[in-house]
Amino acid sequence: MRLLHTSDWHLGQSLHNFERGYEHQCFLDWLLDTIVAEQADALLIAGDVFDNANPSSAAQRQLYRFLQQARARAPQLDLIVIAGNHDSPGRLEAPGPLLEAHGTQVIGNVPRGADGQIDVERLVLPLTGKSGAVEAWCLAVPFLRPGDVPCQPVLEQDGQPAADPYLAGIALLYQQAYEVAQSRLQPGQSIVAMGHCHMVDGQMSNDSERRIVIGGTEMLPTGIFDPSIAYAALGHLHLAQAVGKQERIRYCGSPIPLSFAETGYRHQILRVDIGAAGAPCEVSAIPVPRAVELMRVPAKPVPLEQVLEALAALPGETTLPPEAWPFLEVRVLLDAPQPGMRARVEAALEGKPFRLAKIETSTPSRAPSLDDAALTLDQLDKLQPDDIFKRLYLQRFGNEAPADQLSAFAELMLPGA
Repeated sequence: MRLLHTSDWHLGQSLHNFERGYEHQCFLDWLLDTIVAEQADALLIAGDVFDNANPSSAAQRQLYRFLQQARARAPQLDLIVIAGNHDSPGRLEAPGPLLEAHGTQVIGNVPRGADGQIDVERLVLPLTGKSGAVEAWCLAVPFLRPGDVPCQPVLEQDGQPAADPYLAGIALLYQQAYEVAQSRLQPGQSIVAMGHCHMVDGQMSNDSERRIVIGGTEMLPTGIFDPSIAYAALGHLHLAQAVGKQERIRYCGSPIPLSFAETGYRHQILRVDIGAAGAPCEVSAIPVPRAVELMRVPAKPVPLEQVLEALAALPGETTLPPEAWPFLEVRVLLDAPQPGMRARVEAALEGKPFRLAKIETSTPSRAPSLDDAALTLDQLDKLQPDDIFKRLYLQRFGNEAPADQLSAFAELMLPGA
């Protein structure tokens, strides 16, 4: 059977206060076409569907409209959605009964029975092929918090904990779900897994990811996935990658760039073809067209005057609608404060089809910081405000504070100023 693996849509996300609904809609429209073109049997959405736990009504409409259209255009399609750390599990699951009637199964919370025990069987979902018969079983495990995992005792060895109970609880939950799938497995069927987590050796995307740190544990080993699991569809890390050099354990990454750190990165979803039970799956990347460009001008930070020249050289006309104009990060190298810098940058962009999202400033190699000076408490007590100002100026700009800056600071410190 053929699966499409995607994650980390972050519907409702804004980039430095610019709404991104247009980009998300372009991706969702493209994904609908791709589902049909690839004749996919199932779509796996591995968490962080929304950018925050209280998504806007517009973001929710985008999701539910997509799910309805996907089922209408591909009636045989199975859709499985799990919650990520950005999602509200309850909010994501709330329309579950209605969605199930249209072929979408949502796992936000770890389900529990009336006795409060984890109902592992509800985490194991069938995936059907084009014939309508079950061809695989999916371990649909959402983002796990400490209260979501089976309780594990803290075993000690030589007076130290032998295993983190949270990590051990996650491993046990996957093991229990795997055993349920094995009990249901028929000849010719496969097992796939889903998760939203940070695996050992997973590479993060700078500036766009929220670190998951719970009880000192963050990264999970690939050993939580039994070797007989055909494929593990993961979410959370925004860069597409195989984990531990195992092609069957993959992050697909986010479908659109979520920070300027991803300007040169090619976003994608993954096509996963699962053959006969026991045979390795085939994984192929499908590039996602970029609806809106993210640009860094210049490519490396330079002094402000050179930056203004680069901005003046940008084209002044476009046929693109305003919602498709590129986002711009302007990169300035400072050796001293630049009063009015933003106004000058905005003036250079006046009338040009670009959206100024961010001015990124940097300085030459900095002098040692106050922390590096290892001052004693007595020495700190003797420092005057102008001493601290001089040290911080030197640390920030790499040279001594000029006389006019010192004079302005002294005026600021006058009583009643």
